[in-house]
Amino acid sequence: MWTSGRMRNAKNLLGLGVSLYFWGLMDLTTTVLSGSARPLTEGPEDNLSDKLHQRMKRSWVWNQFFVLEEYTGTDPLYVGKLHSDMDRGDGSIKYILSGEGAGIVFTIDDTTGDIHAIQRLDREERSQYTLRAQALDRRTGRPMEPESEFIIKIQDINDNEPKFLDGPYVASVPEMSPVGTSVIQVTATDADDPTYGNSARVVYSILQGQPYFSVDSRTGLIRTALMNMDREAKEYYEVIIQAKDMGGQLGGLAGTTTVNITLSDVNDNPPRFPQKHYQMSVLESAPVSSTVGRVVAKDLDEGINAEMKYSLVDGDGLDVFDINTDPNYQVGIITVRKPLSFESKKSYTLKVEGANPHLEMRFLNLGPFRDTTTVHISVEDVDEPPVFEPSFYFVEVPEDVEIGTTIQIISAKDPDVTNNSIRSVLSLCLPFFTTSLLLPDNPSQVGSVSVTVKVLDVNDNAPEFARFYESFVCENAKAGQLIQTVSAIDRDDPQDGQHFYYSLAPEAANNPNFTLRDNQDNTAWILTRRSGFRQHEQNTFYLPILISDNGRPVLSSTGTLTIHVCSCDDDGMVMSCNAEAYVLPVSLSRGALIAILACIFVLLVLVLLILSMRRQRKQPYIIDEEENIHENIVRYDDEGGGEEDTEAFDIAAMWNPREAQLVLKNRQDMLPEIESLSRYVPQACVMDNNVHNYVLAKLYEADMDLWAPPFDSLQTYMFEGNGSVAESLSSLQSVTTDSDQSYDYLTDWGPRFKKLAEMYGATDSSGALW
Repeated sequence: MWTSGRMRNAKNLLGLGVSLYFWGLMDLTTTVLSGSARPLTEGPEDNLSDKLHQRMKRSWVWNQFFVLEEYTGTDPLYVGKLHSDMDRGDGSIKYILSGEGAGIVFTIDDTTGDIHAIQRLDREERSQYTLRAQALDRRTGRPMEPESEFIIKIQDINDNEPKFLDGPYVASVPEMSPVGTSVIQVTATDADDPTYGNSARVVYSILQGQPYFSVDSRTGLIRTALMNMDREAKEYYEVIIQAKDMGGQLGGLAGTTTVNITLSDVNDNPPRFPQKHYQMSVLESAPVSSTVGRVVAKDLDEGINAEMKYSLVDGDGLDVFDINTDPNYQVGIITVRKPLSFESKKSYTLKVEGANPHLEMRFLNLGPFRDTTTVHISVEDVDEPPVFEPSFYFVEVPEDVEIGTTIQIISAKDPDVTNNSIRSVLSLCLPFFTTSLLLPDNPSQVGSVSVTVKVLDVNDNAPEFARFYESFVCENAKAGQLIQTVSAIDRDDPQDGQHFYYSLAPEAANNPNFTLRDNQDNTAWILTRRSGFRQHEQNTFYLPILISDNGRPVLSSTGTLTIHVCSCDDDGMVMSCNAEAYVLPVSLSRGALIAILACIFVLLVLVLLILSMRRQRKQPYIIDEEENIHENIVRYDDEGGGEEDTEAFDIAAMWNPREAQLVLKNRQDMLPEIESLSRYVPQACVMDNNVHNYVLAKLYEADMDLWAPPFDSLQTYMFEGNGSVAESLSSLQSVTTDSDQSYDYLTDWGPRFKKLAEMYGATDSSGALW
């Protein structure tokens, strides 16, 4: 049974104090991991297993040990003692320690069970360690007790001062705030154990910042402590807060932080003009919107609370002057609203008000938050140029006006009091006429006026075709067919807009070939009046068309439409015309036609090249270096193919008996056809059997090849001539043959020669064409 060694060690009890003593007097009935009360050597192994799981009453709770942190002694710090009831003190029991920190932070005497700490312990880094203890038989290594787990807790000492982790702090509070207004809350953290003693119990106090601010000792909340704090008197405050542990008692550790507090502005100061009267002057020639002067009202506040709005509230110049507020400098800018005249009025008086637009109700008793000032403005005289009345002239003149015609009379006067004499100088600048007026006393003073002269259109241009029209008509055109749409242009610009009228010229009014239809939209259609035109009769027609406008007087002109007669296909597409200059615009340009012909020529060259290459591939390959025409059999087919029907075979391959016999076995069905053709052949001309079999094999290959030309017959050329049923097939002597020769024998050659018999008009035995 495990027991604790703390009761046996007075040194450890004194070190741990009252807390360890309390653990030593705990309820004796508390159970922990238990082992057998008997030596492990007294029973069999399975007996030991039953005993290791028995629960027994303990006389001491040893599953927790306590040790103080920050031990600074030179010797290892004694933690506690492990002891088994089976330990007789003879060294037969070996104690083993494992788990967190075993061998590194904590060691055990394997004979006595004493546990020591060999490193400095810091509770803030780690508050407890979980270890396992085991008692073994030193001789056999067998466990005498089951492995038991226990905890070593690190007890806290006050070795950490409170810290303000978020400091230094920055805060603001409105000026003139009531006493007790919350400003900011500061928080200090103590790393010591808050559950043990007062090491982590923090108390706040203010070291600097009184009597303006105070701090709550428990929460660290800072509040205002003085009423009517004015930002304009003092804006910034530096407050130092202290946090002390141990409940603020003597011997506690302390930490401090700084809180920078700013008083934010409120609108508690009304604006005031520094002077009650302003004197300004302005030239009578000052343009509208030009600046006359500036006024400013002072405000001790800042930002939005110092914003100002200026306005004119009274005076005799309310309609002549205006005032605007500069948002950057909060000044009022007085400007000219209407033109000034020294001769009309020499001075003005204005009453200007400046006011805060943003007010706070709780400070209205400090107002009013507005102020006024008086502005006197004097108008100064200047030497002015002559003035035209009116200031702008607009004149309309027809384009055919005669030279010297009066189109407008203008007048001017001197606005000055002296009323100087005026000398007029006229300068012409189309399309405007400008008149300049000079004062003899001051030639630099020149007045001018703009005279806009609009030249009115007169109908003096006849309409004409918009472009040169050239059209065509097909030889197979029908009556009433549209061949051209024409339109016209007119350089005149009538007020009612352009409108053209179209008709055939008088000399073409009864034209039998073409007619005209006016579409009433400034266009006209040219239509055929009859059908059936012929190039060889007349290939070009010239149709005169009369075009009239709607002006006063009415003007007209005659335009000519050129019409070519062309041959067209059924869809009306032009195929050819006599005039090349016309055909090309209808279909393609000369350059495009040349490009198309060049492409066709290139394609033809490519086709010929491909055919030439195919012809070369189909030429026979001769094995022997010497070419011997007597060793070749040339096969001529009856239909199709042309030159491609000629193939040559090496005669040497025909003398292979194995190939001929193999093909013959597979093509027994070919033998009857060959025999049917050979029955007309004299036996003296029969070929060698090997050649005969080879021809049959090639015929079979041709029949089975789906991609071969239609070689449908087999010719045995050595039988051609007088000994053949078909006689000679050569055309060398065809000139001497009778043209009335009968070809009825072709009907005896079977169905394969049916087409040939039809071509030569052969008849069967019944007399009908075969």
